[in-house]
Formats: sequence, structure tokens, C-alpha cells
Amino acid sequence: MYDFVVVGVGPAGARFSRRAAEKGYDVLAVEQGTIGTPLACSGHVSTDIWEFTGAGARDELFQNEIYGARFHVGGPQSDAYPFYKREVASNVIDRVGLDRHLAELAREAGADVREEHTVTDVREHHDRVEVVANSPDGVVTHEARMVAGCDGPRSRVRDELELPEPDELLHGVLAFSEEADDQDFVDVHLTPPTFFAWRIPRGDAGVEYGLAAPPGVHVNKHFEELIDGYEVDVSHRCSGAIPIGPADRVTSRRGFLIGDAAAQTKPFTGGGILYGMTCADHAAREIDPQRPTTLSAYERAWRDDLAREQELAHWIRRAYSLPEPVQRIGLGALSGEIGVHMDRPTSLLSADHLRAMLARVWR
Repeated sequence: MYDFVVVGVGPAGARFSRRAAEKGYDVLAVEQGTIGTPLACSGHVSTDIWEFTGAGARDELFQNEIYGARFHVGGPQSDAYPFYKREVASNVIDRVGLDRHLAELAREAGADVREEHTVTDVREHHDRVEVVANSPDGVVTHEARMVAGCDGPRSRVRDELELPEPDELLHGVLAFSEEADDQDFVDVHLTPPTFFAWRIPRGDAGVEYGLAAPPGVHVNKHFEELIDGYEVDVSHRCSGAIPIGPADRVTSRRGFLIGDAAAQTKPFTGGGILYGMTCADHAAREIDPQRPTTLSAYERAWRDDLAREQELAHWIRRAYSLPEPVQRIGLGALSGEIGVHMDRPTSLLSADHLRAMLARVWR
């Protein structure tokens, strides 16, 4: 019997598998298809990403450095309101390569990582869980003391454990053009209803275009308008759900959720790579597979860490839906140098950001 069966080997699942294996637990991690595919997530991340990777990862995965963002209330030809830092604010990376790199770190730590395993059933008992999957060898059943659902916004594990769904699932779409672009600013368009669209330069790897909005919005129509405005041809289109707002409970008797399955994401951007891996560390630190009561410690730990960040991020997101004249006035007044960390909205109240704001006033 395994200590943990981990379903989903994206960043959150791979990170938890690695950390749990390093603690000496017997870990099986299964991925539905091939690790890293299909791509359904942006590769724009804070520089904190390198704290979670192995040696040499930056040389392997790095694509571009970003210093800030240009905000637009309208299309590509509309006025831009720049927000920037003097040091590198974020990096653009090979997103598929990141998944594969993190999975390899899990393997090196001792986790048994398997691809082409589609989980079809999770059965929870008082002393164990059974995870049933279709594999290249046929239908297999794995027994473990606990199961970790790291299988994305439409989590099968969450459904099987009858855990509540996230507050909201946005519809996101991505596509890529081949033009080389090493600009150090991303572009953000506050035009889709209640969310935004983006353009991310990826150096020699091309440019990423994306857009997200709630169900019921004609996402593809808005995305075509974005692409037409930039007058580019795109390929490799992909789409997926973006979970916003965690439920009150992400644990069951012998199961728990991490990452997108638990909506451990930033409500104002939808990004979840760093939050998911941070929560994976909390899970590996707090959960003892032989003591189900430790699941409550995981619930407390990750919420204590991220609750304020997610709450403030919800308020920031509300600004996306303000009337255009108000958005223009606000962006005009606030644009310039900032001291904000992209993964920590509470840094809006930090000394670094206050100094940047004061320096702008006194210039």
C-alpha cells in the first residue's frame, strides 16, 4: 500500500510528490496523458519560480525577462498606462518544460511517476483509499493511505470525494504567434467582461496571446477581436478552465486537493503555479498519511498563508469592471513605478511600494 496516490502531475502534484518522497513516504503519482500536455496555462511567472526548481533549470526553461505591464482600456491601439519596477518583476518560461522538469525532480526524490493513467474512480474507506485508473496495462487499482487531487480545475478526485467546487470557473483561451519579441513589458487589456486579455513576449519563442472571461461570455469572439487588433496570425490554440475562489473545504476523510483542483489561484490574474506549489509544501509539511486528523492542519496552514492575498485580489479584480472613464482616471493616476510583488497583492501596502509612490510624487 502506498502512503499517497497523487492524481495529476502538474506543478502542484509534482511538487507535493517530490516533497512527500523526500520525507520518506511511498508516493505514486499518475498523469492522465503525457506530462506537460496539452498546454492550457500561461508561462508568465514571478522570479520566485526558481526557488522551486532544480539546478540548471533557468538555463533550460527561461525565455524572457519582464519589468512591467502596459494596461489598456481598449484594443492594441488604445492609450497605454505603464506600471513597472526597476528590477526584473517576472520571467517568461517554457511552460511545458516546467512540468517535465518538476516531474523529473519528483522521480529523483523517489516518487513513482507514471503517465497515461486516467483515473476513473476513487473509493474512500475508513483505513485506506482505492484509486482505479485506465492504464497501458489495462484497468488497475492502487491502494493508499491517502489520495491527493492535483488534477486541475475540473478535478475527478474532487468529484469522487464529493468535495465542493470552486466559486467560479472562467473560460480561458491561449494562442501563439511566431514573431520573435524580447520586449520587457506585457500588455494587459481590460476589455473582456469582468476579466482581461493579455500579450506576453517570449523572446525567440514567439508571443503568447490570451483572454479569459466567465461562462456565457463569447470568449472566442473577444479573442478574435484581440488578435485582429494586433494583426497577427496565431497557431497552437488551446483553452481551459480557470478556477477562482476556493471552497470552504478541500479535504475529506482521506483525501485532499492542491492547486487548481482547490482553486488555490490568484483571483485577479487566474495564475496558480506558485500558489499551488506553495500549498503543496504546506501539505507535505502538515499531512501524516497515517493520521487523517492532520488534514485539518493542512487546511489551516494554506489558508493562513493565502487568505488575505486572495481576498485583496478579489477587490483588485472588481476594478476590471468599473466604467471605462473611471478606469482611465485610476490608471492615469496610479501608473508609473511600483513596488508590488505579482504573487502578493498585500505588497500594495508594503514599504517598497509606498517608497515608489512617494518618489513619483516628489519628482
